[in-house]
Amino acid sequence: MNYGEIKKMDVANGPGVRVSLFVSGCTHHCRGCFNQETWDFNYGQPFTKETQEELFKLLDQEFISGLTLLGGDPFEPSNQRALLPFLKQVKQQFPHKNIWCYTGYLLDQELWRQSRARCEVTEELLSLIDVLVDGEFVQAKKNISLAFRGSENQRLIDMAESNRQGRVCLYQC
Repeated sequence: MNYGEIKKMDVANGPGVRVSLFVSGCTHHCRGCFNQETWDFNYGQPFTKETQEELFKLLDQEFISGLTLLGGDPFEPSNQRALLPFLKQVKQQFPHKNIWCYTGYLLDQELWRQSRARCEVTEELLSLIDVLVDGEFVQAKKNISLAFRGSENQRLIDMAESNRQGRVCLYQC
């Protein structure tokens, strides 16, 4: 997996001050995407052990609330496979920090069911995420006043509650 950028102090993609990792690779190609260069799976730099160590160092600061994954799309199957061991370590080392993830895939229609996005690690990866922002960016539904999302069709999902109830439960900001 490659990544395009690491934001060391991000306040736009989840609550508090966060560390954000922009992975490379996305097959959605949403019209009006703010990050089109990350559509290419080869964009940016390889996600190495050194990259992970840098992220652990950044997360190991008291004022950092958590980690946000965006892209590209972290739920492209090849990205899921690369992210799973990393997120397991994040949860182990920083159990009080939350993980947010943005994806163009819909939780109930594509990630919980058989689809091109679902693979052998999807379920476990979803179990490590606290809030999932799902749905493609839709230019016609763009709304800059929304908290932590770009278009009105996108949902902020409380993953722990959704997994408990077996249905989509929205996260309350």
